Amino acid sequence: MTASAIAHLQAFVQQHAGLLVITGAGCSTDSGIPAYRDTDGAWMRPPPMTFSQFMGTEAARQRYWARSMVGWTMFSGGKPNVAHRALQSLESKGYTGLLVTQNVDGLHQQAGQSRLLQLHGSLADVVCMQCRRLFDRLGYQQRLLLENPAWANMTAVMAPDGDVDLETDFSSFRIPPCEHCGGILKPDVVFFGEQVPRDRVQTVYQALEKASAVLVVGSSLMVYSGYRFVRDAALQGKPVAAITLGRTRADAVLSLKLNAQCAPLLAALDAGLAESAALSGSVAERLQAV
Repeated sequence: MTASAIAHLQAFVQQHAGLLVITGAGCSTDSGIPAYRDTDGAWMRPPPMTFSQFMGTEAARQRYWARSMVGWTMFSGGKPNVAHRALQSLESKGYTGLLVTQNVDGLHQQAGQSRLLQLHGSLADVVCMQCRRLFDRLGYQQRLLLENPAWANMTAVMAPDGDVDLETDFSSFRIPPCEHCGGILKPDVVFFGEQVPRDRVQTVYQALEKASAVLVVGSSLMVYSGYRFVRDAALQGKPVAAITLGRTRADAVLSLKLNAQCAPLLAALDAGLAESAALSGSVAERLQAV
């Protein structure tokens, strides 16, 4: 990260106030939540469970919920980091419009981001696949623990999607069903193989129509659900800047690429914008005095 890089990013943000922001896993790594991919955009661990796998067998759901139960305490304890707080500060100063996050950790919301769309949903909610009722994940955690006390003290290394890297015999794990209809419960997030709800996609496109540019933070954009907005922005002639480590799927259309960790760069950007605003105010006051 150089002074020149910060200056280029600051100029981009000042020129395109009201930016559409798209964030990914790199935004949350400083909160202790691992990323999915390496700097080449390749998986660093086996890909997450697909929708068809989850819905296909009880064994797959046992594996998912057992790992999720073990990982929930660590995952839910995550706190917003410098990147989340800097983005909220940029919003409060009017530099950004809608923030679209591909993350399911809820950390932007905790940081106070108000114009926020969680593209892939939130792990804080659980949905019944039959009656569509929503349940609080914290409450469901208590049901999981009551049904599976032998798993309560198990530990493992946390994984990116809120579970843990754990391989064992899951056949004894009991999954509480929906309290209302007995249906299958699933985290209210978009699994691979599912479609992002149409109303969310339309909301992002409406925001893109109003924005003059796009800022990508901490995402390789390898997943189509986020990449399409950057692709369409470029097709419309709108500039796109990215702050992320390594290669992105959109490298060929980026107007500005900063290969850096997002937290320190965003903090420097926020500080630079505050200094610039203070300087402008000072100049304006002097001119009025004259």
